[in-house]
Amino acid sequence: MGAPQPEEIFERTKEEGERRLRRPTSELVSTALAAGFDIVSGIVLLALVSAALTRRFGENPAHLAGSIAFGVGFVFLIVGRAELFTENFLVPIAALDHRDRGSWLALLKLYTVSPIFNIAGGIVLILIALTHGVLPEGAGTPIVDVAQRVHANHALALFLSAVIAGAVVTAMTWFVEGMESIGVRITIAWLAGALLALGAFDHVIVVTLELIFAIRYGADIPWIFVLGNFGLALVGNMAGGILLVTLNRFTQARSGGNARSA
Repeated sequence: MGAPQPEEIFERTKEEGERRLRRPTSELVSTALAAGFDIVSGIVLLALVSAALTRRFGENPAHLAGSIAFGVGFVFLIVGRAELFTENFLVPIAALDHRDRGSWLALLKLYTVSPIFNIAGGIVLILIALTHGVLPEGAGTPIVDVAQRVHANHALALFLSAVIAGAVVTAMTWFVEGMESIGVRITIAWLAGALLALGAFDHVIVVTLELIFAIRYGADIPWIFVLGNFGLALVGNMAGGILLVTLNRFTQARSGGNARSA
């Protein structure tokens, strides 16, 4: 059986988007909280693997291995059907009824509730992980290093990095929605997560949680920077996810469907 055509992926995405827009708030909150847990699980894996390998192999190989480990968090996300904020740049927009005010309000609720509870869920797990004795000594060093690299960047670099992050996760969503094989879904999610971590791209949820983690470990990063980067990453992720990927994929699907019907 061959890969699905773009118009087939669009139809599957639209069906899932309709389901997301109809969900009660309680389900939205729970799936967003779960996504926060999953992302912090990935950050913890990155920290543990990087810290364990740095002394023996050096920082660069350790960061590569840690980034691959971070991808497990995205596997948890996809397999567990949790919901990361940036996954909603493609799926619900496919189902959006532009003439229906209720559809727009449902999308606005999605865009408001999911990032808040992604962060809230992540913070809960961060506080648990930082309890004395839970993580081994030295586990915080890789997280602090990543956070300080983000803090050292200027605004334009952070914004463009956020554009890439939004595009990567939205492309991941397109491919995941189009594939029925759980093995293929896992592989795509893992690769996307590893790519984000390897490039330290400015994903609004991932980087915000990394910054919070690093501050709790003693990194000298002002809270005003965390808030400012949240807003900058939010806009950049939306630009990359919606403008670069979502609109392009929808055009591809419609063009393919028109060509087949001609």
